[in-house]
Amino acid sequence: MEDSEGSFPVRTLDRMVDNRSTGVNLQGHVTGNISHTNFILIGFPGFYEHRRFLSIPFFFMFFVAVVGNSTIIFVIKTGSTLHAPMYVLISCLATVNLILPLLFVPKVLFSFLFDLNEISLLGCLLQMFFIHFINSFGSTVLMVMALDRYVAICNPLRYNDYINKSTFFKLSVAALFRNGILVSLIVILAGSLSFCLSNVIEHCYCEHMVLVGLACGSTAKNSIIGLLAIVCIPGLDFLFICFSYLNIFFVVFKAASGKSFQKGMHTCGTHVIVIFVSYILALCSFLAYRFGKSLPADIHNLISVMYVIFPCCFNPVIYGARTKEIRDQILKTLGLRKSNVISTKVESITQ
Repeated sequence: MEDSEGSFPVRTLDRMVDNRSTGVNLQGHVTGNISHTNFILIGFPGFYEHRRFLSIPFFFMFFVAVVGNSTIIFVIKTGSTLHAPMYVLISCLATVNLILPLLFVPKVLFSFLFDLNEISLLGCLLQMFFIHFINSFGSTVLMVMALDRYVAICNPLRYNDYINKSTFFKLSVAALFRNGILVSLIVILAGSLSFCLSNVIEHCYCEHMVLVGLACGSTAKNSIIGLLAIVCIPGLDFLFICFSYLNIFFVVFKAASGKSFQKGMHTCGTHVIVIFVSYILALCSFLAYRFGKSLPADIHNLISVMYVIFPCCFNPVIYGARTKEIRDQILKTLGLRKSNVISTKVESITQ
């Protein structure tokens, strides 16, 4: 049995809302002065009848993200030649990309496959905090990567003076305070709202703007602090990234030639591809929620989900394929290293 709009079954709401005791109608709207404390996550409401099939691409992306990033972390940790700062930063990014899918994709799969789509307000706020907090460190790591390449190429003689454990510790503490304070403010302000419009979150996870959209009353403070967080975290990081790579490309085009030029462009090119994909998706997500009010909920879902999970699948593939040292270490771990093939051929010839 479906509701009048045909989007998803009414019985799903009935599990969450007792109409006789809460004064909530069958559409999830409050008829009295009540704030919801339990919600239903309905990812892609336009495809609700086909939600079982939606679990297939989600599982595939989850599998690629977990296996790919775990592989990158493992080979960098075990590879004796992969302990330079650049590889440590790639490992940090892989850690972020490994944690992010674990925070929400299992819940999405259970929702699609078994209709386990209920979540409490506290659980929703905790999920929101950790997704935004961990994701903010992805932006910070990309910024530190850009600074690392800037010093390595533009000021190589002072590289060890600037890029060391002390610098990483200071940057980590600064990022922890900046990201932690801003994300905490977002979550605290969201938790202080009264959610009387509906208890149905038309999203795969507890996204800030979607949850705030269910609140009654003014949400101006939430919009302001959300915009401030975007400016101060990815916005500020992106400025440092642009500064670093503009100077890098200027130095490379001016001074480098031959193999040095190709190596510099190849190394920086890999980072630029990752940065481009991450920030383009972030920009699309920001524009969709700020200026795309008329877009269907499914489009909002797709954009915001791709913004979070696609880099987690894409980054390990790019670093594994384009970074020679990491690629060689992966082949060595799998027993497919070229030296093994060569030694086999030499043995066959001597015999």
